[in-house]
Amino acid sequence: MASGQLSRAEALACSGCRHACHVMLYADTKAQLFGRIPIKHIILMQMRFDGLLGFPGGLVNPSEETLESGLSRELSEELGLALPISVEDHVDSCFAPPSSPSSSSRLITHFYVKKMDEEQIREVERAAASTAADHGLEVLGMVRVPLYTMKGGGGLASFLSHSFIGNARSQLVHSMLRLNLVAPRELHKALTHSLKTHAHTKQDLQAVLALTEGLRKQF
Repeated sequence: MASGQLSRAEALACSGCRHACHVMLYADTKAQLFGRIPIKHIILMQMRFDGLLGFPGGLVNPSEETLESGLSRELSEELGLALPISVEDHVDSCFAPPSSPSSSSRLITHFYVKKMDEEQIREVERAAASTAADHGLEVLGMVRVPLYTMKGGGGLASFLSHSFIGNARSQLVHSMLRLNLVAPRELHKALTHSLKTHAHTKQDLQAVLALTEGLRKQF
């Protein structure tokens, strides 16, 4: 078993651990961007309150509810729909990376993947923006992952260069590979381009920081 990975039984037997469940909802689609770029698949993520990208879900308490019922409860709050989640949708459980070097909290993340049809995905998006209790609060909006690569590297490469919560980026990448949603060669190309984007973003941030530093001294 990979480092940090746990079986479901091991995870539930962990004393003093907190638990968080998240799910990747996805569907196949025949839609095309600009009528010529196949979109192929829809994967839903969300912009969180902390400005990070992540999957729908949240903290659950296994002593009071099953992992799946806890996740369904979280989805009802974040998406406005009570989506049924089953044990069969479970993909893995693992220790989450510490939020800081001094953090002593042990958090186990449980990841699920659920395939839906395109209309169901659209229904989730509509409900998330109109009836979800957490819309505009803990969840700032649902986003679709662009699985295509455009000329110049736009699309998946740009998306992967954003900031993700915890291990959400690796969960996304592993799921795309496992489900064959993106060819390994294309994913490798996107990740390589994403690293270059990170370097450019760092330079841009340094330039903006220098600008604001000069403005700050004027006030």
